[in-house]
Amino acid sequence: MATFVLVHGSWHGAWCWDRLVPELESRGHQAITMDLPIDDPSAGLAEYAEAVVPLIPDESAILVGHSLGASVIPLVAAQRAVQRMVFLCPVIRRLGMSIAEGAPLDADVSTYDLSKGRTFYDDSSSAWTDVAAAIAAFFPDCDAETAHWAASRLRRQYWRYWEEPNPLTSWPSGERAAIVCTDDNLVGISWARRRIPELLGTTPVELPGGHSPFLSWPADLADALVADL
Repeated sequence: MATFVLVHGSWHGAWCWDRLVPELESRGHQAITMDLPIDDPSAGLAEYAEAVVPLIPDESAILVGHSLGASVIPLVAAQRAVQRMVFLCPVIRRLGMSIAEGAPLDADVSTYDLSKGRTFYDDSSSAWTDVAAAIAAFFPDCDAETAHWAASRLRRQYWRYWEEPNPLTSWPSGERAAIVCTDDNLVGISWARRRIPELLGTTPVELPGGHSPFLSWPADLADALVADL
């Protein structure tokens, strides 16, 4: 039995794993979820990692980081030994660099306009105030009920972490794996196929669908996560 520690992405919360957890459990594994403090203006990368580190049961744990969560899991693995880090539809923070600094190097990661449908506040936070735009970005391949439910759960996101450099100069020990989706609007498949092997040293597993396979393809995602255990 493996223990999966599931780390969500920007604007999301522990709720986003609600369909994946029972799929993992039905395959004989267990899962741990948490809410990162993304809606705390004082919280950054260190605080995000601190929300996860105490939940790591032992060195056999498997960390799964979705989108923004892919920037968090290496920091966790640097503090607590884990069996594997899985980068899911990842926003990859290059070693020693902030996402802002790495953006010119990954200009082709996506052509999607993430500013559509968001409200930007003076305190350097943003929220998805247009449900249709949120669905188009994150949940285009979910059924209508699931998509509207998920869009209604999105939280306010503060952006301190965007400018914070990756404090790591090398990847922590443990296996690295990646899972990407062929119709992801936010992490383009062409970029993923070219850059992920270069950045992470692993060839990504490809699933169908968009940026949120834990909601639209939970059984397929569970199968991919447990495939070689």
